[in-house]
Amino acid sequence: MAFISKTGIPAKKPAHSPQKSIALCGGSTCKVPSRAVALRTSLISAVSREQSTADMVLIKGTSFQMGSTEFSDAKPIHAVTVTSFWMDTHEVTNAQFEAFVNATGYRTVAERPLNPADYPGVPADKLVPGSAVFTPPSQPVSRQNPLQWWQYVAGANWRHPQGPQSNLVGKGNEPVVQVCYEDAAAYAKWAGKRLPTEAEWEFAARSGRKNTTYYWGNNLKPNGKWVANIFQGSFPTNNTLDDGFRTAAPVKTFPANPNGLYDMDGNVWEWCSDLYRPDYYQKSPIANPKGPNDSFDPDEPGTVKHVQRGGSFLCSDQYCIRYKAGSRGKGETSSASNNLGFRCVRTANKF
Repeated sequence: MAFISKTGIPAKKPAHSPQKSIALCGGSTCKVPSRAVALRTSLISAVSREQSTADMVLIKGTSFQMGSTEFSDAKPIHAVTVTSFWMDTHEVTNAQFEAFVNATGYRTVAERPLNPADYPGVPADKLVPGSAVFTPPSQPVSRQNPLQWWQYVAGANWRHPQGPQSNLVGKGNEPVVQVCYEDAAAYAKWAGKRLPTEAEWEFAARSGRKNTTYYWGNNLKPNGKWVANIFQGSFPTNNTLDDGFRTAAPVKTFPANPNGLYDMDGNVWEWCSDLYRPDYYQKSPIANPKGPNDSFDPDEPGTVKHVQRGGSFLCSDQYCIRYKAGSRGKGETSSASNNLGFRCVRTANKF
């Protein structure tokens, strides 16, 4: 699962810089649009985003059996009914997230200064913006301590997923990573969408299949081919790259499921709107469950977490098997990592 130790700051509204004029140059005269014209244009753009279902598919709601007998926090398997909704065919890409940032000036949590009050005992010179990066050790280690392969890297953020030395050149079609829950929710709101509930996410991922080991079926490699971007080899030190990718793959690289959705298994974890509790399924409502009112994780009491789904390129049967059907992930709300992204949905009755 994704790194769950705190790597950012509490959710706060980002500071907004003064609006800059847009100069429209023609010949020797530069014309700046009036505030009224600029405002009307921005409203038209917002309406367009809210109405568009480009790169989305309609998931027709019905009832299904949610959960898994293999994972304690996914028990019991229970009946759930969801109403119809639109879902992004793929994870939000770097290019899409860049368009959002360019339009709004948004700064992700990983890019913002850290508040010393949130990190008692940490020297001031270590409180620099950054995030968690998978850094495989050079020799075999015990798999009991994930801090042996996760490092807090100064300067790691969505533009530099693995640290300052990395960039997004040629990677516009890869899923954006290093985004925490607040960042994902901000993008979704700007796009006129929202983050999926985990019930919606699992229903869409199952795509009508029942009681299968994986969302695509029961065989790890159907017809001898990898159908999801996960970890092959000896985790965490030796990735054999049998599926062709060390980190995230461009969206739509692997086959879509029957609903026309890509990467519902592996590639990057995806944020859901639900707060996380391991006992939620014991009292979950049947119709359109939206998660508990509060968060609780016995592994880290007092830490607010949201549900994550789908697994990532770091999942393997040696360590993290939470890419399997019905499984649940969890992540601290203000934390990000280079194997964590998201996709959006929109309620169908808006159209």
